[in-house]
Amino acid sequence: MEGIHLLGEWYGCPADTPEFTQAAPLRDLCVAAARDAGLTVVGESFYQFEPQGVTGTVLLAESHIAIHTWPESGFVTVDVYVCNYTTDNTAKAEAVFHKLEAALRPARTHFQAIRRGGKDA
Repeated sequence: MEGIHLLGEWYGCPADTPEFTQAAPLRDLCVAAARDAGLTVVGESFYQFEPQGVTGTVLLAESHIAIHTWPESGFVTVDVYVCNYTTDNTAKAEAVFHKLEAALRPARTHFQAIRRGGKDA
């Protein structure tokens, strides 16, 4: 199955951002980003660590969003993977990724885009 997998490592995220430190605001951000991009949310799960940090996933009909925050280090990892089964969803994945990045405001980023799947040779 062809698709695009966007991977981000975000450094220097402001510690006072609710979406960075609390499960409910991060969940709301991720679900809204997916829906706003035109992706189909079919489930989600977010977990609040103590004393801080969040891990979460949004299950999409098109694949998934996974995000993990470490407020004590100002660090986030995120991946957005979408399949392109009936249509090219690359622009939708990019829209989700950029909305999350804009909300979490990293000072420095590392980005990778991996094309997945394809025709059997």
